[in-house]
Amino acid sequence: MTEENTTPKTEATPAPAAEAAPKVQADQPKVVADKRTGGNSADQGNRRSGGGRGRRDRKPREAKEFEESIIQIDRVTRVTKGGRQLRFRVSVVIGDQKGRVGYGIGKSAEVMSGVQKAIAEAKRNLVTVPIFEDTIPHAVSYKFKASKVFLLPAPEGKGVIAGGAVRKVLELAGIKNVLSKMHGSRNKLNSVYATMECLKALQNRAPIENKAEETPEAKTDEPKAEKKAPAKKAAPKKKDA
Repeated sequence: MTEENTTPKTEATPAPAAEAAPKVQADQPKVVADKRTGGNSADQGNRRSGGGRGRRDRKPREAKEFEESIIQIDRVTRVTKGGRQLRFRVSVVIGDQKGRVGYGIGKSAEVMSGVQKAIAEAKRNLVTVPIFEDTIPHAVSYKFKASKVFLLPAPEGKGVIAGGAVRKVLELAGIKNVLSKMHGSRNKLNSVYATMECLKALQNRAPIENKAEETPEAKTDEPKAEKKAPAKKAAPKKKDA
């Protein structure tokens, strides 16, 4: 008898397929959207190249012809049929510090528009001040209502001896050496008006020297001859009758 093979037949199992290797992608730069430009790369290129509007394209500011100084800001109300109307009254002094100075008042519901109106009025009321050696040519005074202002010439290095609104007017006019004195009311508007009238009254001439300089030829060591008093005339004698 032949021996039968009792071992179970093993079925041939297919070999497991090799797992597909993951594809390797080249690293690409990530594009991050800019919050300011909304991810627009064209805007970024323009900025880098300077094509867009930037600080470099700004024009330099032009120098102002006049310097401005606000004297006073007041709130004024007008009572009408519809109610109270609130406005601002702005007093401004302008000057170029080269002999021209002006004063103006502007009223408006806003302060900035009131300042612009005051400056426009001040430009229409410019005054030319004669200046000799950084001071005024002669003394002058003016009285407006209850305020009286005196202006006196001062030597070099003295400075502007003034205060309040008078000082602002003199500095903007370009006067560097002057003496001033105020009497009466200290109201700013009255003081400015009186100072402006003083500057209008100045004459365009050189200052007058009080003491004449002595020439060396006039100085002599010889004593001055004393003047003799005139001789008295003798009274005529009376004839006897």
